[in-house]
Amino acid sequence: MEVLSLFAYIIPTFVIIFAITFIWFVARHKGKNQTRSLSVQEDYDLKEIDIARIDRMEDGSEFEMYLYRLFLELGYQGVYKTVGARDFGADVVFTDREGVRNVVQAKRYTDSVGISAVQEVFSCMRYYKAKKAIVIASAKFTEPSETLAGINHVKLLDRDDLISIIEAFKKDDIQAVKDRIEAEPRMILESWREANSPVLHEIKKDYKAEQYVKKAMGK
Repeated sequence: MEVLSLFAYIIPTFVIIFAITFIWFVARHKGKNQTRSLSVQEDYDLKEIDIARIDRMEDGSEFEMYLYRLFLELGYQGVYKTVGARDFGADVVFTDREGVRNVVQAKRYTDSVGISAVQEVFSCMRYYKAKKAIVIASAKFTEPSETLAGINHVKLLDRDDLISIIEAFKKDDIQAVKDRIEAEPRMILESWREANSPVLHEIKKDYKAEQYVKKAMGK
């Protein structure tokens, strides 16, 4: 009876240990396969990438990885890719030829890129201790995003710029690629009179909201 009781205790214990070991082995093996498939996906010649290939990418993370590898191939210093879940608005960070840190947001869009891209990349500059911000997109930018970028000196590189960068890179014209990336952004400046005037200029209002509030307040 004592022997049977001992076996009744030992056998379930071994079963539990075996089950835990098997689950750990399967999870570890699966992780290795995922890592291997990711490596194969990223194992391509950058010069084979064109705008059509970018349009066929499954999601934005592939475009981010492409730009990350591109900045490394261009020989920039301080290049790294941010963690996707907590990037605060930047996908890639690099230091340009003048020693200035830049934050880059990548947008692989089919529709026009809106104002939020400019807001996000500009707002994360202090977090990354960067002095310049760039949005690189596979599409065009909306007019409001171009206006906000111009006021805040955010560099916008749209589909045409991206195509020019790709073509120059294929020709090994690294100078041309860097010149386009590092070119000064289109700036929208106030006139000297407006900048130094103590009177704040009137901002476009939502008059419907203003009328509604006045009515609700009995004014």
